This record gives sequence, structure tokens and C-alpha cells, in this order.
Amino acid sequence: MKTLMLLIAVAFISFTATTKAATSYFIDQAKLPFTAAPGATAYWGVHTNAGYHIEVPDDWNGELVVWAHGFRGFSENELTVDDHPLRYFLISKGYAWAASSYSRNNYDVTTAVQDTHALIKRFNGLVAKPDKIYMTGLSMGGHITAVIIEQFPTLFAGAMPICGAVGDYESFDFILDFNLAAQQLGTGTSIFPVEPMIYAGLTVPSIKANLESSPGSWPDELNQDGENLKNLVMMRSGGDRPNFDSSWYYWNTYRNIVTGPGNFLFDLGLSDGVMPRNPGSTVENIDVVYQFDTNPELSPEEQAFNDSVFRVALAPQSKNPNGLSQVPVINGNLSIPVLTMHNIGDLYAAINNEIAYATKVKQQGKDDLLVSRAYKGVMHCDFTAEEMVSSFLDLVDWVENGNKPAGDDYLDANNVAADDFGCQFTNGDHFLAAPCP
Repeated sequence: MKTLMLLIAVAFISFTATTKAATSYFIDQAKLPFTAAPGATAYWGVHTNAGYHIEVPDDWNGELVVWAHGFRGFSENELTVDDHPLRYFLISKGYAWAASSYSRNNYDVTTAVQDTHALIKRFNGLVAKPDKIYMTGLSMGGHITAVIIEQFPTLFAGAMPICGAVGDYESFDFILDFNLAAQQLGTGTSIFPVEPMIYAGLTVPSIKANLESSPGSWPDELNQDGENLKNLVMMRSGGDRPNFDSSWYYWNTYRNIVTGPGNFLFDLGLSDGVMPRNPGSTVENIDVVYQFDTNPELSPEEQAFNDSVFRVALAPQSKNPNGLSQVPVINGNLSIPVLTMHNIGDLYAAINNEIAYATKVKQQGKDDLLVSRAYKGVMHCDFTAEEMVSSFLDLVDWVENGNKPAGDDYLDANNVAADDFGCQFTNGDHFLAAPCP
């Protein structure tokens, strides 16, 4: 029991700390040096308090591919650099690449955007000013990618957010939805924020016991309330789609973040919703209409749920639609070609991000500059090298030759629900992915 309480306490610290660790961020400069690929030159160092890696091929084509890494954690103090996942491919094709550690961890998109922009200036002075710059990023790095191309609309030629939080706050709101719905259906009441020790130690086990059809059958065999939760999660994360059964199983069984396997989405619910640079909670569900099925007309059961579930109002000024003063909002005002990649079963950064992004881009009248691609996986950021290379080459062809590549329509619910959704661009094995028809 003491071990459990310690883990829960660690979860509380990890998910509510914001700026307290800022002064203790550090870079181990002994870890920065790396060996250049054959026929290339490696550069590394510290710039604007962020570590960086740069690699330039001897036959450089004059173009730069920038990489934005994902979320490091709230309590991780060491700043580290992720090399571009397509590093060797890029070098072989004549592209230089650059990546920053950022000068802070945490979910601090603003700092990451500023440090990434500073790294590009560093590249200009260290190597040369590129003819073209492609912006790429993964997960939180997708959020960074979508923000930086809007903040500096003339700097980049094209962008590729990968499994990105391109719906800005959609992922946070989904975690709120999951945990409030689980509480309401599993215990008959709901509250936010939760008291972490009580929630993880008592409430979550009670939720699972009350939603499974027989002892120990969570999450495979559920009673009616459990099925309602599963369906609500499907609808709030992006709607009916072909591999959601596998997605539900994976994200409620395998993932282990703090309090044990199967608690990943519950552990994320330990947060109080306060993010860096924000004065209060950034999550809300005040206007959400929850549904247990695809029928837009509310059943008596759905109406009763909507009437009783706890409602969270957004803190004033917590989402600023302009600039970098807080965790930035993505407006969808594109000026360059953007190609996104997303696993349709991902519940960490679910496809509601893609739907929100495509909606904003369309509202801006810029949908001619967006291609969204769906993949059959259930994991977060699980893509094959072939899939990533193919998408990058298609983006380059689009930028250089005007050949807009094919994509998937996230805004057509019937298309998303089709058995072959996610199959068009899937190339290789994905964990728990059902074969394409």
C-alpha cells in the first residue's frame, strides 16, 4: 500500500508541476556530440539555453528539414535532443536537418516555437541560409509545427505534423471527457479536478468494477454502462471508426504511465488542467453534448447523462487566439502545403485533433493547402519508415512541383466509419491493427 501511495504522489507531482522546475533544467553537454552519417558533417552545441543537433550532407541541396520533438514530461529536468527519425534518408537525399532540445520541458509550446526559430537562425549563421525549410514534428511537436508555420508564415516551404496535437486543446479536453464520463457512469457522480490519491487508489478501481460485466473482465467485457462509456469515448475521440475495439483494448490494458498497466487514460486525469503560461484550467466541457451512439438525437439515457455529468468552464483568458503568450491556439490559417499523419486508434492524441484541424483550415478557406492521412494503427506515433518517407516525398513533390497528393477526408463521418478507412496509406505492420479489406 505504501508503494501505491508513493506512485500516486509521484503522479500528482508529475502532472501538476508547471514552472517550479524551470530553474533546474540542465543540458549534459557530454551527451550532445554525435557521429555524422557518412558523407555529412555534424554540428552540436547550446543556443538560447537549448541543446541542438545539426547535420549537413557534403552534397547539400540547399534545403533544411527541422524536427520538433514531443512531450518530455512535467518533472523531467534534463534537456535532450531527438535526432530526426528520417535522418539517414534525409542525408542520403541531400537534405540538412536540425533539431532542438528546447530550453524547457513541460507542455510548453511557446518556448519550443521560440527555440526552434532561434535554431533556424543559428543554422543560417553556422552553415548558410537554406533555400527552403520544411517543418516536421511529432506529437506535441505536431502542435509546435502547426503553430510555428502560422507565426512565421513566410519562413517555411512545407510542413508535416506527425501524430500531432494539431487540434491544440482537443487532447486535453478528451482526457477530461474520458475521466468525467468514467466517474459518472462508474460511480454515479463526477468531479474535476480530482484528489489524486483518492482517485487513483479508490475511485478508478471502483469505476472498473462497476463497469465490467463480471469480476476482472474490464475492459474486454462490459455491462451496459461500460458499453456506454466505450461508445462515448469513441464518439468524443473522433467518431465511429474501424479499429476502435482494438484501440479501446490497447489504451485500457497495455499503457503504463504511473499507477499501473491499464490506467494510462485515468492517470492523465490526475492533472488539474493548468498548463504553462496559463492562469487557470485550460479544459472545458461546458457546451459538450455527450452521446453513446451515432444518432444525433439524444436518447433518455443520454439526456440523463448530460444533465448529471460535471461541467467544467474554461478559465478566463486561458486560451488566447493570437500570438505566443500562452499555450498557443492553432487557427488553421495556412500559407504553405501541410501534410499530416495520424493513427486512427491513437487515444493519446486522438483523431479528434485531425477533425478539429481540418475544420479550422476549411473555415479559413485554406483546405487546398491541407492533406490529412489516416493509418490503421492504435499506438501513438507508430509509423513505419516507408510511411514516413512516402509522405515526406509527397510533400516535397507538392511544394516543388504543385502536385497535391491524395489524402483522407476526416470531415466525412461515413468515410471515417468505413471498413477501409486508414488503409490507403498504411504500409507495413501496426500493432493490433486488423487487416485491411
